[in-house]
Amino acid sequence: MPQTLIAQSLNHVFAAPTTALLRSLHIEPVHPAAPITDTFAMELLVFGVLIAFFLLVRATLSVEKPAPAQHLAEMVHEFVNEQGESIIGHGYERFTSYLTTLFLFILVANLMGLVPGLKSPTADVVMPLGFALVTFIYYHFHGIRSNGAGYIKQFLGPVWWLYPLMLPIEIISHFARVLSLTVRLYANMFAGDLVTLAFFSLVPVGIPLVFMGLHFGVAIVQAYVFFLLASIYLSLAVAHDH
Repeated sequence: MPQTLIAQSLNHVFAAPTTALLRSLHIEPVHPAAPITDTFAMELLVFGVLIAFFLLVRATLSVEKPAPAQHLAEMVHEFVNEQGESIIGHGYERFTSYLTTLFLFILVANLMGLVPGLKSPTADVVMPLGFALVTFIYYHFHGIRSNGAGYIKQFLGPVWWLYPLMLPIEIISHFARVLSLTVRLYANMFAGDLVTLAFFSLVPVGIPLVFMGLHFGVAIVQAYVFFLLASIYLSLAVAHDH
């Protein structure tokens, strides 16, 4: 499948230094002439879009006449705060930066597939897996930070003679969360991109608009589901009643 124009442009400029960098790390790129993949190019684009959005909000910040970008930023801020307070409870403020970034990045990445010539990076398993692993590390870190050795004890069960049974079960269940987060986001976005592309190829007008609307809804729902599960895992990790 041909690369997107953005990936081609990046490879035209940065292919040689990128390949040299990867080889210096003993990583042989699959395509040395085009080491920058569509997924990475789309991730850079999402990052750029979010940076531009926040710079716009900062530049137009006003108490008396807030701009549409400020209204949108405030809506997202209030949404994350309300969800964090209801799910995590006391001390949720510590996690709003991560949760906001997680939600917005996944949402914009999901919506990329609706733009002609672009792809949803979340339709590549690498990106959902990356976010799932970061979330996994993040909530365990804060679980240990909040509860110390008590957090490790929750993996062992209530009585000592259950330790050999409970420990492997708990470890497997936590790694299953990574698999669940990854597959849910990847499968839905991959299927959405595939269906939309298929109908655009068969019928260029009319019917594909219906699937674009469906894709838009799925993009929002999947970003929210990932955000919601991350919040729940954080809530369970930092709770003090282990």
